[in-house]
Amino acid sequence: MTMLNKDMTLCISLSARPSNNGTRFHNHLYEALGLNWIYKAFAPADLGQAIAGVRGLGIRGCAISMPYKEDVIALVDRMDATALAIDSVNTIVNDDGVLTAYNTDYAAIAQLIAQHRIDPSSSVLLRGSGGMAKATAAAFRDAGFRDVTIVARNEERGRALAALSDFAWQAELGDAGADVLVNVTPLGMAGGPDADALSFPEKAIAAATLVFDVVALPAETPLIRAARATGRSVITGAEVATLQALEQFVLYTGVRPTDAQVRAAEAYMREGAYTLCVTRRCRSAL
Repeated sequence: MTMLNKDMTLCISLSARPSNNGTRFHNHLYEALGLNWIYKAFAPADLGQAIAGVRGLGIRGCAISMPYKEDVIALVDRMDATALAIDSVNTIVNDDGVLTAYNTDYAAIAQLIAQHRIDPSSSVLLRGSGGMAKATAAAFRDAGFRDVTIVARNEERGRALAALSDFAWQAELGDAGADVLVNVTPLGMAGGPDADALSFPEKAIAAATLVFDVVALPAETPLIRAARATGRSVITGAEVATLQALEQFVLYTGVRPTDAQVRAAEAYMREGAYTLCVTRRCRSAL
């Protein structure tokens, strides 16, 4: 890896619980492409101060993760259409002190819906109501899905998200099931208080045709592991992480890597996630 130097371009990520996924993905590509760049993850003590640092220090790019995807809106100068349409930000690009917000989560989810050929007539339960849930709901809406129910305990946020896409809302899962189950909550996320939690009941998993978990660490969350055990088709958060990180990389650098370079970076990213889970003894990855 290139030694740190004064001319190096810095990109960062901000998250309440940072992982090394983006760090490994971006830094691997910087090295493969011979770019004098470096990427570092942070857990900010103060979001406003962190974004001021992005502007004041000339940090080129900043990825935004849970729970800051909506709070950061007031701190940027411009909203790209991808972020403005859903009031959610996961990427900030700094052009000489002008901060423009984007959302590459939406593009990643939309690509995965198309790649996995999910039938738009399928019924969908989408659990969550935060910034990532907004991107996910919008992607399903724009792909032609109509039978979608948002499951969120926070009635105000849940109803608001459902209204954006003309979907239904309910506070609790209860006995509800659907063809497609989508988890867009921190349930099952490594390092969190609910790392071992199953975001949908086993009965609903067994009745579904496809299970989608946006949680990227570990790659095999409790939900994904349970779905595989019953023979359900799955879409993992690791797939989301790769696609959205690729689009971030292009926004930051102006360079689009080859498919082979992306696959190598993805493999390097997943290798790091597996190592971390072994260190933490994450059963869902073993």
